[in-house]
Amino acid sequence: MLWEQATKVKLTSVVIVVGMASMVVAVVTDHWAVLSPWVERVNVTCQAAHFGLWRLCKKTMFIREEDPNRTGCGPLSLPGEYNISAAAISMFSLFFMCFSSEYNISAAAISMFSLFFMLLGSVCVIFSFGKGRDYLLRPAGMFFAFAGLCIIISVEVMRQSVKRMIASDETIWIEYYYSWSFACACTSFTLLLLGGAALLVVSMPQMPRNPWESCMDAEPETILD
Repeated sequence: MLWEQATKVKLTSVVIVVGMASMVVAVVTDHWAVLSPWVERVNVTCQAAHFGLWRLCKKTMFIREEDPNRTGCGPLSLPGEYNISAAAISMFSLFFMCFSSEYNISAAAISMFSLFFMLLGSVCVIFSFGKGRDYLLRPAGMFFAFAGLCIIISVEVMRQSVKRMIASDETIWIEYYYSWSFACACTSFTLLLLGGAALLVVSMPQMPRNPWESCMDAEPETILD
């Protein structure tokens, strides 16, 4: 691998690593969206919720102070009691309380495909640093780009499920906002897609500097051991 090419690969790998870390944080945490019911008066108990791909967390809070700008329950920083459902229970709750099953199952499954592509890309990058194996950078770039595309599809599926839940008359939730896990997923999409594309471009064979320059009379390049 050429020294200049190796430097570009290492810089691109830093961007990809940040994207991978953002994706892992998004998948394993449960702050994709925060849900809140309507609160009309003070001195009442209300229940807000936040969720991720695998579990649903509900927080019961007592509203003491009146806030003219507040119509829902919260913020989550208020003291209260948490009720965190495990993965299987969370899925059951989401199915029958606020979400349709096909949305949540699809989002979780697509995120697993994203992690799988990310793992394949990482393996290709690791083995590409062996002598004469830089051709593995090209499939690595495609795998990382596929991982980014999968996570943004998962994000869109979750967005649609939240909108469908808010529009339903059978739920108590009337307000929502996307939280930091959602932001991590969007960040991972951007970094992995751009990093994968950059890695694919960097790994392409170097073209002659001049149209009339052939492979035989091109200037020798410094090879990185």
